Amino acid sequence: MRSFGISRGFFAVAIASVAVFGLVFGDFAPNGTKWTDWFPDSESWVYGSSGILLAASAGLCFARTLAPSAWTISAYFCAWAVSGAFDAASRPLAVLSWYDACEALAGLVATWIFFGLYRGPALGSKTSAGASERYERAARILFGLACVEFGLGHFALADYTASMVPTWLPGRLAFAYLTGFGHLAAGIALIAGILPRLAVTLEAIMMSLFGLLVWLPSLFMQTPPEWATPPHKQWSEIVVNLVLAASAWIVAASLRDRPWGFASASR
Repeated sequence: MRSFGISRGFFAVAIASVAVFGLVFGDFAPNGTKWTDWFPDSESWVYGSSGILLAASAGLCFARTLAPSAWTISAYFCAWAVSGAFDAASRPLAVLSWYDACEALAGLVATWIFFGLYRGPALGSKTSAGASERYERAARILFGLACVEFGLGHFALADYTASMVPTWLPGRLAFAYLTGFGHLAAGIALIAGILPRLAVTLEAIMMSLFGLLVWLPSLFMQTPPEWATPPHKQWSEIVVNLVLAASAWIVAASLRDRPWGFASASR
């Protein structure tokens, strides 16, 4: 359980960043969804939900408030996923129409696994343990589906993705395709249950490197590149990257008892 603490802290920071983004920019979610405009006094909904989310992120750090905080964060990601699904429903065959919903799905899966990992030992019985495994397996498949969408997005926007690759790396377009393939490979591995621990760990490392090599340096550029402007977009992408990377590490933590190779594949 201690090995899970680092992932928990990272996830708490990511959720706090989502909340702060909402308080600063007045958006319900980093993708700019405006579905709360349908509500009366929508601004209060946005700032109220951001404040609750900020409190929930702090609650993840304490055992007594862990469960209600995880459920609160899950409810937030459900609302974010529903808002993204509106676009997907209008053009379901368009690859990028599912992107926003999958970003929210990744965060939702993390809270789902996160709650299950801490709830499982309290249940105690073998039946509950089996149910917990099925629960986590379903969550990993959903995360795998999100990774497949991220990979397809890299291919669909290869030139745009290549423009974000650091200039000191050669073959920037090749890196765009390589990272797209990495997302696809990790997603398929999680869905099929083939080397899942290795796959999601590499996915988590790759997502973390996106933040360290792409988004963090953009904050210190005297003239930010076009893909990092305006500041609203720049911070939106940074926050989403934090959520995705932290979620990937949570999924990896759920596989901490699995071998890295093919031996003893069943858990």
